Amino acid sequence: MESILAEAIAEISQKIDGAFDSQLVIPTDARQKLYVAMRHAAMNGGKRLRPLLVLASSHLFNVEPASVLRVALAIEAIHVYSLIHDDMPCMDDDDMRRGKPTVHKLFDEATAVLAGDSLHALAFEWLADPITHADPAVRCALVAALARASGPAGMAGGQMMDLVAETQIFDLPTVIHLQELKTGALIMFAVEAGAILGRASHDEHAALVDYARKIGLAFQIADDLLDVEGDAALAGKALQKDADAGKATFVSLLGVEGARARARTLVDEAIARLSVFGERADLLRAIARYTLERDR
Repeated sequence: MESILAEAIAEISQKIDGAFDSQLVIPTDARQKLYVAMRHAAMNGGKRLRPLLVLASSHLFNVEPASVLRVALAIEAIHVYSLIHDDMPCMDDDDMRRGKPTVHKLFDEATAVLAGDSLHALAFEWLADPITHADPAVRCALVAALARASGPAGMAGGQMMDLVAETQIFDLPTVIHLQELKTGALIMFAVEAGAILGRASHDEHAALVDYARKIGLAFQIADDLLDVEGDAALAGKALQKDADAGKATFVSLLGVEGARARARTLVDEAIARLSVFGERADLLRAIARYTLERDR
């Protein structure tokens, strides 16, 4: 892993944990269990890829660090809420996440639903706060973009397709569409957030969106490869569940080597789209390469 990337991951991970710690202070009333559950899910774990992408894309436009952190925190809250709900018995029914018991296992299903709901609501509360950005138009653009990325035209829609995939056979274009929604939409928002905060030009915005779309697919292909070849202890969750459920994946459709080749091509194409930014985009380039090199 390149030193620029290692330093950035350490920085954003520390800042995100610190921000969750300050925002999720445990109250003294009967909501204590809810806050403990949120903290359990949100803190001390995960790759922090989406906050990292907010940091890297915002770096291109010299955005104020305080604004970057609040947007990064918002998207991580959405991501964590989705994991809490995704792990529940009505969806993937997982016992472990990020090397820890899932929220519904450690607490109960009702608490898990409310913890996810609360993180979802807090994400938009944080984005809408004037502390995030002085310009209300920028805040509105952030809220609208994250709402699209999270809802039926984004992550939630992709999750619905993923559930249907257990009973239907999907071809490659359908799997690509599923993953562009379920995984790619939030990754695209994370990169686009920097463009919104930095008031990027049309060409800059388009380049970043295309970069994000390509690394989003590469990231999911790498996930599919890890599901087949990875180490469950490193992943911090059960592996090979898609194969056991009979779901079509990039690996089942393309084969291991075909999937790996497709991911490499996507990463190369994503990096090529960053040429307009010169050396300022080195962190984004390192993140693109990291999608293929990670072990979890």
